[in-house]
Amino acid sequence: MDEARAQLLERVIAEVSANGLADRSLREIAAAVGSSHRMLHYHFGSRAGLVAAVVEAVEGAQRELLVELSREITDPVELSRELWLRTSTPELLPFVRLFFECVGLTGGQGLTDPWLMLGQEIGERIGVAVDMDEFRLGVAVTRGLLIDVLAAGDATEATRSFERFLELWAASRIDAEA
Repeated sequence: MDEARAQLLERVIAEVSANGLADRSLREIAAAVGSSHRMLHYHFGSRAGLVAAVVEAVEGAQRELLVELSREITDPVELSRELWLRTSTPELLPFVRLFFECVGLTGGQGLTDPWLMLGQEIGERIGVAVDMDEFRLGVAVTRGLLIDVLAAGDATEATRSFERFLELWAASRIDAEA
């Protein structure tokens, strides 16, 4: 990605995470980030292209965080817990809200497969067999509980539920190994 596009996307993400995206035109977004709608068209092709770029950037940052964490944490349950704790912080909630807003606008096709591929890669690197059905379930549970965090405005109860999910998952892993 060229530097001008990357900088413009960074400004757009900051703006729309703070003020929303759904009912705003490219002109409104461009004005808010100190650009023109023509530059948004040039770099992203269309409003749909801009939304897709925002989703990929937000999701990409979360996947990068998982990769970073997996360099230090090799237990899958602990790795999942740490990703949850980092993702559900008040500082990241505007980006979580933006992700779900973009999913609503785009339908969310293709957003789970990159997580599944990354889970497989990390599993191979840390020497853990990854059950793709379990991993998909983990992605879905995490996303569902993040919606709960947004609705509640607080992660306390969703974190308890996530911890329960991790307990059940860890127990099923132990049973499968026995």
